[in-house]
Amino acid sequence: MIRKLLLILGLNLSILSSKADAEVLEQKGDYVIILHGIARSSKHMESLAHNLEKKGFQVINLDYPSTSHKIEDLTDIIHKEISSKITSNKKIHFVGYSMGGLMVRALIHKYKYSNLGKVVQLAPPNQGSEISNLLKNFWPYKKIYGPAGQQLITDQSSIKHLLGDVTYDLGVIAGDTAIDPICWSIIPGKNDGKVSIESTKLKGMKDHIVVNASHTFFPSNKEVQNQTLYFLQNGNFKH
Repeated sequence: MIRKLLLILGLNLSILSSKADAEVLEQKGDYVIILHGIARSSKHMESLAHNLEKKGFQVINLDYPSTSHKIEDLTDIIHKEISSKITSNKKIHFVGYSMGGLMVRALIHKYKYSNLGKVVQLAPPNQGSEISNLLKNFWPYKKIYGPAGQQLITDQSSIKHLLGDVTYDLGVIAGDTAIDPICWSIIPGKNDGKVSIESTKLKGMKDHIVVNASHTFFPSNKEVQNQTLYFLQNGNFKH
């Protein structure tokens, strides 16, 4: 008799636990899709992802083969991954770092997500990168950065049609701190060592802010993380 009661009690607790887990999942906030930069991985974005998760967002920190395909092909690959992970019609926000910011633009332009929320670009080469101009024909650069690396030059005419116009809430964060004096000297104006502040700007963006951060360590910078969260919550940066 006691054994039966224990079995029944255990079953009921299991049911209650499953219901509680489902309720917690349902109570989670909007989705945030995070896209890393070229020749990087989701690990580079983990600190930012964890910070957003702590604030209640359902974060999808994606890996994608950034050095193996052109931007147009990566767009389809990433969209397929997103579609396999989205399980509700909650809003989808995007955060893209460096080339990941361009990938976000390409995704939105091609797939026109009906439940699109806000978009934050971190140190994006929206007008291309002078470093890519300089190195694009060098074998090591081609080997490391692949086909997409050839598309990051300042002449954006070949990919403009892939990225489209900005008709959504876009916030852009740029950096003004460089740890590589050679790259810093090559890029005109203030820059983060890879991308100039001017190159991050984009017609149609809702807000733009400059922080003291270098390109390499941008995603883990606390001010970058705080401003990203603020934009996702408020639609503007904290100036």
